[in-house]
Amino acid sequence: MHSSDTIVAISTPPGRGAIGIIRLSGPASFQMARTLFHPATGTSLDSPNRAYVGLLTAPGEPESVDKAIATLFKAPHSYTGEDIVEMSCHGSPIVMRRVLELCVALGARLAEPGEFTLRAFLNRRMDLAQAQAVRDLIDARTSYQARLATRQLGGALSNLLEPLKQSLIEVIVHLESSIEFVEDDISPAGIRDLASKLQRLIDELSRIAASFSFGRYVKEGFDLAIVGRPNVGKSSVFNRLVGFERAIVTEVPGTTRDALYESSSIQGVPVRLIDTAGIRETSDRVETIGITRTRTAIADADMTLVVLDGSEPLSAQDVKLLDQIGLQGRIILLNKSDLPRRMDETALGLPESGSAADIVRVSALTGDGFDDLTGAIFRRLAGGNSVERDDVMITDARQHEALRRGIEQLEDARAMMLAGELEEVVLLRLRGALSALGEITGETLTEDILGQIFSTFCIGK
Repeated sequence: MHSSDTIVAISTPPGRGAIGIIRLSGPASFQMARTLFHPATGTSLDSPNRAYVGLLTAPGEPESVDKAIATLFKAPHSYTGEDIVEMSCHGSPIVMRRVLELCVALGARLAEPGEFTLRAFLNRRMDLAQAQAVRDLIDARTSYQARLATRQLGGALSNLLEPLKQSLIEVIVHLESSIEFVEDDISPAGIRDLASKLQRLIDELSRIAASFSFGRYVKEGFDLAIVGRPNVGKSSVFNRLVGFERAIVTEVPGTTRDALYESSSIQGVPVRLIDTAGIRETSDRVETIGITRTRTAIADADMTLVVLDGSEPLSAQDVKLLDQIGLQGRIILLNKSDLPRRMDETALGLPESGSAADIVRVSALTGDGFDDLTGAIFRRLAGGNSVERDDVMITDARQHEALRRGIEQLEDARAMMLAGELEEVVLLRLRGALSALGEITGETLTEDILGQIFSTFCIGK
């Protein structure tokens, strides 16, 4: 990618639409726009931050290509930090392709994926954490994902890390001064103070890193398997969570013969719901295959809802199923709360560490208790961490890995410092930690890594 040339791309999704946008960025953007676009007022196309209505015309051709709107953004006050022109045409693929061809004929180069945002990063219009938030916002499937991405795009993560990096730099400067000026050797009390400062950094960075256990689910979604013996209401629970009648519900045992999959969201977190065949002993060959697939779904799922019929006593089949599913990632759902309760919760055999949060009473018929269920799922996804919905959280695996390495280097540096290791050796670890944190906001990344990150963007952004 070269920032010295002018790039062009269609910035709206493929297909037909009312409006399609062609975006130019680079030193020749304004000149190319003046060649192709002619304002209806007859004035010159030279005022930035102003929209012009006019005709797009190929050089030397009498007929116009389209009636459009052109908007100019002057460097450095633009998305990329360069001169930008956005031409809003009618969203016909034929028209869009023609305008794109005319720009290329004038010397523009077709943009690589994410190249507009890469130029914004290189020109310091945003840091890398914000740039990745652009992609996350485009890819958002729920309002919760979009809200988190918008917060990151506004610099929430960068602002959280900046004072921590500055605090680390202060420790580094202190140690470097003691090396340069021998008479400024650090006293034992000073060592303890620096070690305490590093511990506070480790604690804060560890808190941020811990949010990834939930953040990865927010970004990528999770699989939720709904299991139980026949006729406990699994498919009814599935339909209630999906929001429509996706699974067939009858009073006939074994109605669900195979796993059903449906994408939805729970409190803004994407989820793939899996309605499974009821687990029981059967000689039916087709049902046996479905039960085998149910066991596979349980093994592969991030979380399992074990549905029991709360209007009946605990059965031997229920006990066997509970024994087969580990406590981790399991929520027991006592269905049919609209009927008289006959299930003894003490018979479920929860360990002493278990709590009421492990059990939720619902009625798939009336919808009662489903708010409690989605709340329990949200808490279980957080993995015991005190994650609030409006917290800044890590959703990207690369950022989490950088944090992990930074924490590891800080822990090593602190231990070495307290053990009386040479300042030069401690500094190596501290600089390594600073470099790792710099990878999150982009100060210490190589060109190859940047290319890999921005290649995941769509063309035109």
